[in-house]
Amino acid sequence: MKQPSGPSGSGLGSWARAIHRDRKGLFGACVLGAFALVAIAGPWFFGDPSALVGIPLQPPTWPHPLGTNGQGQDVLAQLVVGTRASLLLGFAVGLAVVLLGALVGVPAGYFGGRTDGVLSIFSNVFLVLPGLPLAIVIAAYLPASPATVAIVLVVTGWAWNARVVRSQTLALRRRDFVAAAVVAGESDVRILLVEILPSMLSVLVAQVIGSTVYAIGAQVGLEFLGLGDVSRVSWGTMLYWAQNDSALLTGAWWMFVPPGLCVALVGFGLTLLNSAFDEISNPRLALERVWRAHLASRGRAPERSTPVVRNHA
Repeated sequence: MKQPSGPSGSGLGSWARAIHRDRKGLFGACVLGAFALVAIAGPWFFGDPSALVGIPLQPPTWPHPLGTNGQGQDVLAQLVVGTRASLLLGFAVGLAVVLLGALVGVPAGYFGGRTDGVLSIFSNVFLVLPGLPLAIVIAAYLPASPATVAIVLVVTGWAWNARVVRSQTLALRRRDFVAAAVVAGESDVRILLVEILPSMLSVLVAQVIGSTVYAIGAQVGLEFLGLGDVSRVSWGTMLYWAQNDSALLTGAWWMFVPPGLCVALVGFGLTLLNSAFDEISNPRLALERVWRAHLASRGRAPERSTPVVRNHA
């Protein structure tokens, strides 16, 4: 049986074709694509989400499919407009966290020695600090704004990514292609950017997806606690006002179920996409998938079969 490999080429097209062949990845991409479409085009079809449009705490009706909140504002309009704010901040924080982790982890793993020692101590300090309590304390002393939430999440979330990138860089630094680049006289910057970072693409993509899930959940949590800008519409502030209006006690489910469900669906879609990327980029998982497909084509159960390596020499 032929040894499977990752997507051919390093372009986005090859990754897209690989995701299209994976059912979990395709479903996750569809979920995220639907939310992205709502975030981009949705606000054009709804008016001001802060406008008073009806009776406060009105249950879902035809004019207002998700009812109104305690201030008489349309919940559906707030949900659609809040999608853009929550996803934009979540993906921005996810990218920033991975970028900062790579800026610390790659030099630490490649140069080693004193550089590794200093950068490792710096990242270890943030690793031992409790993330959520630290985020709450920092957010409580800074002005309430989306930038504050983003800064807090980046500061408290980059260290683990730095440790993972450092370990990957340590492994890649001993590879033959890196040694060949050093012997050829290539600069350290070129080796890091051309040789090492492209080899960690699958790890970085998985980190971006995982960090985005963390960022969206933490953002909603901070805003739910009132540590964000509560005058700004997002999924977190919707839950904050639902708590303020005692929606759970009064049975006004339409105020907290839709934003909570959206957070869960986005996290579910990102998790499926992350799992698909792992199966695509991990040779061992790719081999297992090909082996199962091979057995299924012959009508055999994978649980009752054992792969055997044959020497044709």
